[in-house]
Amino acid sequence: MTRTSLTIFLAVSMAATVGCTSKNYVKQQTTPLINKTNELDDMTAKNSKDIKDVDARAQAGIQAVNAKTVDVEQKAQAAGQSAASAQQMADAANNRVGALTNTVANLDNYRPVAETSVKFGFNKDNLTTQAKDALDQLAGSISSTKGYIVALEGSTDSVGSAEYNYDLSQRRANAVIQYLASKYNVPAHKIYVIGLGKDKPLETNKTREGRADNRRVDVRLMTNTVGDTTQPMTTPTTTGQNNPSSM
Repeated sequence: MTRTSLTIFLAVSMAATVGCTSKNYVKQQTTPLINKTNELDDMTAKNSKDIKDVDARAQAGIQAVNAKTVDVEQKAQAAGQSAASAQQMADAANNRVGALTNTVANLDNYRPVAETSVKFGFNKDNLTTQAKDALDQLAGSISSTKGYIVALEGSTDSVGSAEYNYDLSQRRANAVIQYLASKYNVPAHKIYVIGLGKDKPLETNKTREGRADNRRVDVRLMTNTVGDTTQPMTTPTTTGQNNPSSM
C-alpha cells in the first residue's frame, strides 16, 4: 500500500468514527426530550379526560337542579290553584247564604196555596211520570191564584261531596222550573229556587228508604194576596220514584 492510499484510508476511517460519534451524541440529547414530550402528551390527554368528566358531572348537576326547580314551580302552581279553588268554593257558599237570606225574607210576605214534593232516582235530575202528574196537579191552581210565586227547594241524600250535592239539588230544581215554564208559562221572575244539597234532610240518611225520601224537590205555590183565607191549602203530595233501588 502506498503512502497516498494509506492517507486516504485513515481519513475515511476518521470521518466514519466522527459520524458515528455525532449520531450517538444527538440521540443521547434528543431521547430525553422525546420522552418528556410523550409524558406531556399523556398528561394533556388525561387532563382533557378529567375536564370532560368534570363538565359531564356539572351538566348532570345543572339538569338535576333545573328538574327540581320545575318540580317546585309545579307544586307551587298547584298549591295556588288549590287555594283559588278553595276561595271560589267559599265565595259560592257565601253567595248561597246571601241568596237564601233574601229569599226567606221575601217568602215571609207570602202564604202557601198548594204544595207537593217530587222525588228523584239516585244521582238523577230527570222528572218521572209520577213527578209530572204531581206538578200538573199543583199547576192547576196557578191560573186562579193572584200575586203568586213558586218556591222550590231542591235536596239530595248524603252520598257525595257537599259541592256536588248543591249542584245536583239545583239541577233537580231546574228540571221542575223547565217543566212549569214550558207547559204552564210560569215566568222566571215568579220562581224562587233554593238549592239545599244535603243540608236539609227530610229523613235520616242512615237508611236506604230515608235517602230515597231525601232525593226530592219541594214545590210550593204561594200568594201575597190576602183574599179569601178560608180556602184550605191543597194537601201536600209526595211522589216520584217510590223506594228506588239505589243508594
